[in-house]
Amino acid sequence: MDTADGASTSEDRARTLTGRRGRRRAQTASMADVARLAGVSSQTVSRVSNGYAGVNEETRQQVLAAMKELGYRPNSAARALKRGEFRTIGVITFNLSTTGNMRTLEAIATSAAQEGYAVTLLPVAVPTQDEVRGAFSRLGELAVDAVIVIMEVHLLDTATISLPPHVQVVVADSDAGDRYTVVDTDQVGGARSAVRHLLDLGHRTVWHLAGPEESFAAQRRADAWRAELAGAGRTVPPVVRGDWSAESGYRAGLHLADRPDCTAVFAANDQMALGLLRALHERGRRIPEDVSVIGFDDIPEAGSFLPPLTTVHQDFAEIGRLCVEGVLRRMRQEGVEHGTTLVPTQLVVRDSTGRPAAGAEGR
Repeated sequence: MDTADGASTSEDRARTLTGRRGRRRAQTASMADVARLAGVSSQTVSRVSNGYAGVNEETRQQVLAAMKELGYRPNSAARALKRGEFRTIGVITFNLSTTGNMRTLEAIATSAAQEGYAVTLLPVAVPTQDEVRGAFSRLGELAVDAVIVIMEVHLLDTATISLPPHVQVVVADSDAGDRYTVVDTDQVGGARSAVRHLLDLGHRTVWHLAGPEESFAAQRRADAWRAELAGAGRTVPPVVRGDWSAESGYRAGLHLADRPDCTAVFAANDQMALGLLRALHERGRRIPEDVSVIGFDDIPEAGSFLPPLTTVHQDFAEIGRLCVEGVLRRMRQEGVEHGTTLVPTQLVVRDSTGRPAAGAEGR
């Protein structure tokens, strides 16, 4: 009997406690409520909710537990007004289908999160002045502190496009030059190292499967390919052009496979190189014995191509980090200058390149 009474009393207490917690959650919890429940000051709650250092881990966990129990969520709008910032970076990009843009965006989001910032993405379908202006207006309505623009196409070198002068902006993968703060891969150095690798293997010349004409990166890589061949006193073959896709690489590969004088191809990205490998295989051209193929990007799957693809590695993580660092420095008025910061590339040699077959190098 006593046991039953004791159990009943415990159940009543549990129900009472649960009811109190339910009533607490039903109301809008304040920072003061969290402080009382956690047994700390409101200032400590503020420091924990804002992610500041100087709070020991045990106290931090007490505060977080109290927040969870009360269903408390920090008022981000109020914090933004108090601090004068929203801790959000806007990203405008014109193409989400290319490997470079997607990996740059991923790297920006990762680096921003490490700095305690969120990212708001705004894709723009048509790269025109009106669309860019509209994108900046929409980002302003979404309350962002600064903007990173991934502008792979030729725009900022023309009078057609200009970015608002009052907005803190960093541009990635662009030809904006000294008008803006730009972060980009060393397109020229990467492309020249690819061509040099093939010439050093003994190939008389190197064909180029280029990206689309409107792409800044494609132009830089094509110009570097041409300059490296000319500097070595080699014949410069006509450019074969694709659109970054594996399908366009396949179509180009069918054309190149019919040329016995083609013993080496530098593809402007790995996806086109993949299609090229397929076309050469279907036409009976062995890789690398008959044709050496080298790409650009070093996508995660490049080592699993058949054969594994020699390619130029881009450090997208570093590009993202520098973009975020640059835009934060501009926000903090730390004297960031206009101009371009180039991130070095690295040649990754795998099995898709080799010496030309006997006699082929003399063609």
